Amino acid sequence: MSRSKRLLTLLDLLRQSRRPITARQLAQQLNVSVRSIYRDIATLQEQGAQIEGEAGVGYQMASGFWLPPLN
Repeated sequence: MSRSKRLLTLLDLLRQSRRPITARQLAQQLNVSVRSIYRDIATLQEQGAQIEGEAGVGYQMASGFWLPPLN
């Protein structure tokens, strides 16, 4: 899976989840390492995604967040 596809899939997983989801769970679903998830989350946050995370709890997308147009 390409990185861009993985980032979009990661956004989808976070948007669909109503509860926080851990990096380990995300890594298992995407077949990548936990470290890759940490890097991907940081990249998405730099791009403006409103992802909140807390150690031991997991990551969650801020309610009402939608992707801007991808041009």
